[in-house]
Amino acid sequence: MKRAAGDWLAASGHYLWSGWGSLASLGIFLAIWELTAQQLGPLILPTPIEALGTLHGLFASGAAGPEIAVTARRALAGFALSVGVGSLLGLAAGVSLTASMMARPIITVLVGMPPIAWLILALLWFGAGDGTPVFTIFIACFPIIFVGAMQGTRTLDGQLKEVARMFGLSTWMKLTDVYLPHVVSYLFPAWISALGMSWKIVVMAELLSTEDGIGAALAVSRSHLDTAASMAWIVALVGTLLAIEYLLLEPLKRRVESWREFASSSN
Repeated sequence: MKRAAGDWLAASGHYLWSGWGSLASLGIFLAIWELTAQQLGPLILPTPIEALGTLHGLFASGAAGPEIAVTARRALAGFALSVGVGSLLGLAAGVSLTASMMARPIITVLVGMPPIAWLILALLWFGAGDGTPVFTIFIACFPIIFVGAMQGTRTLDGQLKEVARMFGLSTWMKLTDVYLPHVVSYLFPAWISALGMSWKIVVMAELLSTEDGIGAALAVSRSHLDTAASMAWIVALVGTLLAIEYLLLEPLKRRVESWREFASSSN
């Protein structure tokens, strides 16, 4: 019990330290942004203060909240769908060599297909609505998650399986203490990559196919040549993505990695 608590505290400390590193890199980025904006002028690139002030005004007027919520709903729906389907099918393909070989050309085609092509097809199939961005996110993120799940399953150490068999571990203990931590270590990077891609795709899809969301708001600010509003919407988009990653996915990742190290040392 004490050892588990110590491992958890170590993982928490590592997570907090990584947070300070992220804040430092964010500070450097803002400094570069400020210097560049001062050289180019507000028409081309507003300063961070100007962009944040415009974003504050959008929140104060009630315009920002609904648009961010709509974009987040679409992005997370497509992301969740790709995580569920991609993870399950990837695990199944990792178990069977024949299935993985059959899936390889399909995954190659999906990876090589640009998201804009899927977006055009989705517009024809689903029209202007939630279906277009959700489908585009799903089909673009699916191969990333599929490959992560498949590789995690195929690279499972055979010696760990043998040790689990020798000690007579139950099926549940094999799954939770041996197989799952290893597979998740491959799945998490794929999930995080897919999450970032989903936010990029949803804005592109909204800009071309919907009348609400951050993408549509960016289209309006572009037509008005309002650079400050455009940067404000971009800041809102990136801020939402960082909040989801660092407040939801990253703590879960640290917890899983701590659990994996504890399980490995126990074996």
